Amino acid sequence: MFLEQGVKPENSFWKYLIGSVFIITASFIGQIPFSLAVYFNYKGDKAFPGDSDTAMKIFDSNVTLFLIMASFVFAFIGIWFIVKYLHHQTLLSVTTSRKEVDWNRILFSFLLWSFFSILSFLFLYFNAPENFVWNFKLVPFLILVVVGSILIPIQTSTEEYVFRGYLMQGFANLARNKWFPLLMTSLIFGSMHWFNPEVTKMGNIIMIYYIGTGLFLGVITLMDEGMELALGFHAANNLIGALLVTSDWTVFQTHSIFKDLSDPSAGFDVILPVVVIYPILLFIFSKKYKWTNWKERLTGKINSIQPSN
Repeated sequence: MFLEQGVKPENSFWKYLIGSVFIITASFIGQIPFSLAVYFNYKGDKAFPGDSDTAMKIFDSNVTLFLIMASFVFAFIGIWFIVKYLHHQTLLSVTTSRKEVDWNRILFSFLLWSFFSILSFLFLYFNAPENFVWNFKLVPFLILVVVGSILIPIQTSTEEYVFRGYLMQGFANLARNKWFPLLMTSLIFGSMHWFNPEVTKMGNIIMIYYIGTGLFLGVITLMDEGMELALGFHAANNLIGALLVTSDWTVFQTHSIFKDLSDPSAGFDVILPVVVIYPILLFIFSKKYKWTNWKERLTGKINSIQPSN
């Protein structure tokens, strides 16, 4: 069982606190190249940027994407180090309960959410084409494809290993049940997006989407006894979004195919994925992978504790 793989007597919760600080520190170290690039760009008579939003727009978007995504490489190494040397587990044990990673699951989830994402964009485009302009430039787009295809999956996988892997097993050690890890990781995952510019532009209602997405990813992880589906979904969500459409008010501006000129507003379109699309995905996954015993897998107690090796 996925959560039980991390539930051991020696895995006390203080270890997860230390591990979390270590991972955060590794992430900050990974941000040093971007900070140095900003510093040397403004060294001299230029005024240093007073906020992160200004700093994000200093360089070409492909350069910014590379520098920001590179920090997640350091964070991922931090996760591997903590799992191996502090918790004495394998990376596989915080990935899946299967004997090896099921890459077919990752691919299926990636393709499924890519299809839904493209379909959703086409609906918005044909419903209000005046809100979009053609933004495609061959060379910058090809660079985006290369940089994004390599680094964005590392970014999304790092977030999944933190929330649906490491912290979910950590909260399972603390609570000895499944609903508490599911709830806490969803709330923390949503809260991590609190300072995104989308929240400022669209209001706090968009937190329903972020927390709801965290809940959805947690549910498919617990029901499938592994993170593969969450890894595929998250990679598709960020990569297809970066390639397909950009706007001036999102976290990243990219050399995407289209640019959204509309004023950001939060309405039913923010809630739609959580209350309609995600349940459809759950239905598809449950039928394909024959999920049963939902109550036990999502809210059951964790009684078995593995002995230390």
